[in-house]
Amino acid sequence: MGIELENNPQFKSFAHPEKFVSAAWLSARLGTKGLKVVESDEDAYLYDIGHIPGAVRIDWTRDLNDPVVRDLIDGEAFAALMRYRGISRDDTVVVYGDRANWWAAYTAWVFELFGHPDVRLLDGGRDAWMGEERDTSFAVPEYPASDYPVVERRDAPLRTFASELFDVSDIQLIDARAPELYAGEEVPATAATQRAPQTLRSGHIPGAVNVPWGRSVFPNALFKGIDDIAAIYEDFDPSARTVVYCQMGESSAHTWFVLNHILGFTDVSLYDGSWVEWGNMVRVPIETGAGSATN
Repeated sequence: MGIELENNPQFKSFAHPEKFVSAAWLSARLGTKGLKVVESDEDAYLYDIGHIPGAVRIDWTRDLNDPVVRDLIDGEAFAALMRYRGISRDDTVVVYGDRANWWAAYTAWVFELFGHPDVRLLDGGRDAWMGEERDTSFAVPEYPASDYPVVERRDAPLRTFASELFDVSDIQLIDARAPELYAGEEVPATAATQRAPQTLRSGHIPGAVNVPWGRSVFPNALFKGIDDIAAIYEDFDPSARTVVYCQMGESSAHTWFVLNHILGFTDVSLYDGSWVEWGNMVRVPIETGAGSATN
């Protein structure tokens, strides 16, 4: 790894402490050679009204999705994105964003699909940075183009597709959305329910258990302690195959990060098609009501 790990007692209790940094740690190292900071927000315009000095923007809609196929970008497109942003293969990449790091976690997950050796999440994301009134900048940095290599994207074992969820008898399936969305209630999009793109049906995938993503963080978006997080998922087997989903793959990416890097689940993947795909597919079953929700 290019940059030393943070000596943080909370992170040391996590399964993979090397995946997390605090605002204080990052602030003290801005400008360090081999460190690149990436902002990835739901609201891409937030970057324009102030961002971490030196941070580059990755727009999840424009930069990470194939422009034609409903899929993520391929290895050549990812390499081109990295080169344009000045990110090298051996750089330490710290990702942060709004909404308690929903899309930042998604972006970090994409980095992991391409096997980037050192990608970390800023605990608390943009909320924590701004809440601590740390330095911000309006300047868009221009870095020399890198020589990032073309690396084949490896979906397995971190990514799951709809066809794998028709039989979930051997899968721990977690729906990370708000209970109202899980139950199939028609509710307006709010900070609690997250925005809900139009689908023909509302509800959840049969067999899914509802564990809202937000239970793992405090109101200021910082992660709770390991004991509190472990208690949320105490009914799940960390060694069993586990799949997480939400509305669009964003908040479940946050859950994926929690299960994989905080609790150390050994076989957890993200169904990034999530309810936007499942709720619009023809002749697939759904369930409504509270069902197997946890509180």
